[in-house]
Parts: sequence; structure tokens; C-alpha cells
Amino acid sequence: MRRRALRCLAAAGVLLALTACGGSERRARAESSARTPKRQASHTPVVMFLGDSYTTGKLGQQPEQTYAAETARLLGWQVILGGYRQTGFIAKGQIGKDFAQLFTDQLAWRPAPDLVIISGGHNDRRRPAQDVGAAARGLLDTVRQRWSTSRLLLIGPMWGGGDPPQEVLEIRDAMAAAAQETKVPFIDPLQEEWITGDRKKGTGNAPQYILSDGTHPTVAGARHIAECLVADLKKLKLTKP
Repeated sequence: MRRRALRCLAAAGVLLALTACGGSERRARAESSARTPKRQASHTPVVMFLGDSYTTGKLGQQPEQTYAAETARLLGWQVILGGYRQTGFIAKGQIGKDFAQLFTDQLAWRPAPDLVIISGGHNDRRRPAQDVGAAARGLLDTVRQRWSTSRLLLIGPMWGGGDPPQEVLEIRDAMAAAAQETKVPFIDPLQEEWITGDRKKGTGNAPQYILSDGTHPTVAGARHIAECLVADLKKLKLTKP
């Protein structure tokens, strides 16, 4: 009996020691974890583009080949492309919808993004500039009301050469005024001369960056436009909205 009691006492001692060690180790791990700073979860910005064929692709072009998709690749964004070719702030194209209607149908029902980029005006060149500016202002107000926490950016008309017609310049000015009134950053591809020269005459960068239609960018042109946009986004501190 005495021998059995001694064995039980010894076993209990070993068990107590193991339990104590395990408890110490757990406490040590807990203390170490408390001292180690927690890593912040990385956030991939969600950015929505709304625009015409420059943004979503011309007929037969995949959206992944556009400047918008290329911009997202360069900056590591999660991108959603909205809009349609031949459309604008007023222009409805073949589908009968302008940017405001396309925003409602394609984007507004989604969760709020970090940034909304609206780019257009090229297809509105046959409309009065003041009307285009008013439509742009109304759309910016609509987006802001829908997503009060999302940042906004407006990009003026793009052109396939360095000599856009006067009506396009007037639309650019009306869009810039709308952006200023609504306190939205504005990027002006015409003023910054993203595309220069004339493709037919073989001048500037247009022969390299613009297709034979004289309007839409080549694959290299889309990359060039994306790089120009990224440079402006860095200045505006919008690369990580």
C-alpha cells in the first residue's frame, strides 16, 4: 500500500510539473503575442470607371485592352468598368443611354467603391458645351449622393491627335467648370497633350498610339494613356484611394 501511494504521489508530481510547464508556455506565448504588433490587413482599392469607348473598348475590342484596365494593372486596383461606346454625358449612342443611365444600370447598385473615375465628352461634341457641363455636374452630384464616402475624379475629353476642334475644347472647359463647382479633381488630357501630332501626317506620337480610325488608341497607346493617368493620380494622391 505504501509503495502504491508513493507511486501515485510521484505520478501526481510529474503531472503537476507538466501542467505547470504547459501553463508557463501558454502564458509566455500570450505575453509574446501581446508584445508583437498586429499586422494591418492590406486593402486592395476598388475603383469604378465610367466612360465611352476609350474606357470600355471600341467595337471588337476587349475591355482588358483599354487604358482603364491598364491603369488598374499598374496600380494593383480591383477595377469595374462601366459605360459603353458612343455614349457621353448627353450622347446616348446605339443603346439609348447616357452616362447617368449607365451609372444607374451598371454601377449604382454595387457596394461603394473607393474611387469613381468618370471620363468622357468626346461623343458630346455635337451638343452645346453648357448642356454637357450641366449634365456632368448633375452626374457628379448623383454619384456623391449615392456614395458619400467614395472619392471622385473627372477626366476631360480625349482626342486622337494634337489638334482637337473648338467644340471639343469648349466641352473640356465646361467639364472643368463642373468639376470645380463640385470640388472634384479634374484631369485634362488635351492640355497635357497625352496625344500629339497627326497620324495621317506621321507627326507627333499619334502614329504610334492611335489606330487607323484616327480616334482610338493602339495597345501601346492605351498603355501610354494609362501611364499619363498614373502620373496625374500620383500628383493628386489618388493611387491608393
